[in-house]
Amino acid sequence: MNLSITSIHIYPVKSLAGISLHSAQLEPRGFKFDREWMVVDSHGTFITQREMAPLALIQSALVDNHLRLTMPLGDNVQVPFDLNDGVKREEITVKVWKNHCQAIDEGDEAATLLSQFLEKKVRLVRMAPDYKRQVDQRYAKADDTVGFADEFPVLIITDESLNELNRKLEYPVPMNRFRPNITIGGAEAFAEDSWSEITIGDVRISVVKPCARCSITTINQDTGESSLEPLRTLSFFRKESGKIMFGQNAIPQTFGELKVGDEVVAHR
Repeated sequence: MNLSITSIHIYPVKSLAGISLHSAQLEPRGFKFDREWMVVDSHGTFITQREMAPLALIQSALVDNHLRLTMPLGDNVQVPFDLNDGVKREEITVKVWKNHCQAIDEGDEAATLLSQFLEKKVRLVRMAPDYKRQVDQRYAKADDTVGFADEFPVLIITDESLNELNRKLEYPVPMNRFRPNITIGGAEAFAEDSWSEITIGDVRISVVKPCARCSITTINQDTGESSLEPLRTLSFFRKESGKIMFGQNAIPQTFGELKVGDEVVAHR
């Protein structure tokens, strides 16, 4: 059975709307610009849709060497990629789960717009370029790193796994509920559970751990509204050790450009 990449997604700002790309560069931290930015509270602690579902409604775009964030009513701010543009930026310590990371504060304009929309004092930060956040050493090598993603650089899901879930749901859900980086078509449902590695041309990606799902999967990414599904249905057939699993976390071993349509070879 021939496997291929059916979509590639990045989420430049953790927990904001993602971007679908035809091609993307896979780097040690994951895809270029994926989870490179994060919204934090006044104490520097990360904020996600778990606490603030409206984050889903903020659109991200990569435009002319800038990250552009657009609020639902159209207000937007552009944040330059280049950190050497002569603008003074403060380096601060931020917290994501148990990790304290070095980050660059992206300034008052972004902070003000986000704070007004969320009705909470927040800042936009970017992971410091030279900071290395280590991946959980139970599943990784010492030099494996990750951006502001929860735990791992890459999340993989097969289209057939979503199809099987939707077959059991009264109202089907889109793949964006699960925020994958790579979707793969041509497999059996949940085939990714048995993979130890995939190769895509010269790129090798280790498949290391099932992804435990949280309440973000119950939030409609277009409206910010939440419900009980799909976690309720998944709990009947995808629960392991008290956690609901869907998709596989992965770590790049070699790097390069990946494109939609690329052939995927799965190794067990």
